[in-house]
Amino acid sequence: MITVIKNIMSFILPITVTVIVPLWIENNWTIHLSAPFVCGLLLIVLGLIVMVLTISSFIRIGKGTLAPWSPTKKLVVRGLYRYVRNPMISGVLTVLLGEALVVRSQNILIWAGAFFVINTIYFIIYEEPNLEHRFGNEYREYKKHVSRWLPRLTAYHQNEEA
Repeated sequence: MITVIKNIMSFILPITVTVIVPLWIENNWTIHLSAPFVCGLLLIVLGLIVMVLTISSFIRIGKGTLAPWSPTKKLVVRGLYRYVRNPMISGVLTVLLGEALVVRSQNILIWAGAFFVINTIYFIIYEEPNLEHRFGNEYREYKKHVSRWLPRLTAYHQNEEA
């Protein structure tokens, strides 16, 4: 039961970033059926799929959650993590960009940029050193082959030569 509660609680961060903050910073939620609306809707769906796959990988493979209060016990280097080190953040950014297009919101677009910068700083200062400490050479090897933000064209396989 505690595991289920931890898994549910792990949704607090992405819901805050993609729902609560946009509702707080954007007053005009008028929707116009147009090309930007359709593109935005597609981005939202794509981002949500990435987020669900990422959270699922953390729970199934990593035996933990994306939340700092319940981190994974194993390094996740399968699924989307074979292509990019931070697919969850990529998914959240994709949802935010989709929302910005759907409602034509400069405020949400600025929030997406701020979210990206905040996470980049957080990863460099805290998360990456912490993962190196927790997982050692396994993480360092993974980090050497898989980019923080730009996806690889081919899947990473552990024990890959440099």
